[in-house]
Amino acid sequence: MTGETASSAQERRATGPHAGKRLSPWRVMLGILIAAAAGVAIWFGFHTVTDRVVIDPNQPWFAAYVDTTLTPAYAFESPASAADEDVVLGFVVASEEPTCEPSWGGAYTLDQAARDLDLDRRIARLRQQGGDVVVSFGGRDNTELAAACPDAESLAAAYRAVIDRYDLTIIDLDVEGDALQDTAVGARRAEALRILQSERDADDPLTVWLTLPVTPSGLDAAGEAVAAQVIDAGVQLGGINAMTMDYGVDLDGRTMGDAAISAVTGVRDQLVDMLRDTDEPLSSAAAWARIGATPMIGQNDVVDEVFTMDDAAQLNQFALDVGLGRVSMWSANRDRSCGDNYADVRIVSNYCSGVDQGQESFAVTLGDGLTDTGTAGSHTPVPLPSASATDDPATSPYPIWNADTRYLAGSKIVWHGMVYEAKWWTRGDVPDDPMVSGAESPWDLVGPVLPGETPYVVPMLPPGTYPDWSGDTVYHEGDRVLYDGVPFEAKWWTQGDSPAAASDDPDGSPWIPLTAAQIEQIAGSG
Repeated sequence: MTGETASSAQERRATGPHAGKRLSPWRVMLGILIAAAAGVAIWFGFHTVTDRVVIDPNQPWFAAYVDTTLTPAYAFESPASAADEDVVLGFVVASEEPTCEPSWGGAYTLDQAARDLDLDRRIARLRQQGGDVVVSFGGRDNTELAAACPDAESLAAAYRAVIDRYDLTIIDLDVEGDALQDTAVGARRAEALRILQSERDADDPLTVWLTLPVTPSGLDAAGEAVAAQVIDAGVQLGGINAMTMDYGVDLDGRTMGDAAISAVTGVRDQLVDMLRDTDEPLSSAAAWARIGATPMIGQNDVVDEVFTMDDAAQLNQFALDVGLGRVSMWSANRDRSCGDNYADVRIVSNYCSGVDQGQESFAVTLGDGLTDTGTAGSHTPVPLPSASATDDPATSPYPIWNADTRYLAGSKIVWHGMVYEAKWWTRGDVPDDPMVSGAESPWDLVGPVLPGETPYVVPMLPPGTYPDWSGDTVYHEGDRVLYDGVPFEAKWWTQGDSPAAASDDPDGSPWIPLTAAQIEQIAGSG
């Protein structure tokens, strides 16, 4: 799977399988139940004993992938249905160069994503509504952290930075392309995961899912080797999630739904074989709870492969029948019909599925009857503020809403402890007006003001980077100036119009301040 990003393109421990592992209560319970009820599909939470995660037996969970850095941003923080309440955010990879520092799509560090994408705030908002996130590392493009970090310890630290930042209970490792073939990278990845799991208490487990490409008959040799490395390192694998997409082979008349079922059946058999000689063997029936399926909805990258709504219903029913561990899809960003102006739907779009969905949703169809990930209760959500709360400029990351200020589309403000973003030009429209529906309001609710936040200070550039603004100078579109150290760019011809007025009248002012990302780029290039 891949995402469209600003930079889109990307040890082994041990002396034997599960060396040093202790027999956990889950394994004891699993062995007893398998012996007593062979052939019955059994689901034990996320394969660890915990009071926080309770999954209904034989109920798989559903969470769609979200292309996190794709613009315009997909509003996962405002779920349209129960099926949209949990999401898998992709992809965390190495920062550009590359370095052993986690980034979103190679385009945003974790801090930059918090600022430029409001990612932390949007996650907090989703959790306020009872949803949760899984974070996926890797993907098809950019450089995987396991390839950029020099050893397992530094890789574990990079993973840990993401896990701690977003308070994660489940992580997803999407291994594709060159990463499948590099055994040294695979050993480093496996050992880092073992380190992370060994640090967690029994009541605070970390569930690890491997997402791997498949053929219609299961994992290929490279994918099976990656999974075996993780298991042999002593990692308690939550499951293997099959990317049931882009097969690139003759399906012999089978539908994409048929191919998906065939693929995950093959992966189940392979997982049983891999675990047979370990201390957590599984029956074929029980193994279903450790298998996931992730189709690419609608038009796949392979022109002749189209995953339809009928395929989605077929896969959903199969998941319920066998107690599949997980169903996902690529991607929530694409879960809609393409517009009339998109002429050739055989060309994959990041914004639509390429099939006529009518009023139907792939997420709703695939997620029908499935549970959520069961992890939302493991967090303490940022409390919802009172509607009468008084906003404090000292703890507000954006200006507090003012009825007399004119706001352009994209402007962000704070009101009653929540952050809102303007959808279009607005003035005097109360952001939380209870009499106005979300579609009619000029404001989108982004999420809560987070604990510890302070006003964002626009970075300034040193004197001489651009000329200081002068009221006597004629400026043309694209000219840049400094005003009290803050860089501005002219939108059109102007003379005598001070950039200071841009904040009061952003629409009418000929000046627009440079974004923080632009300023950082200029400062870095200098």
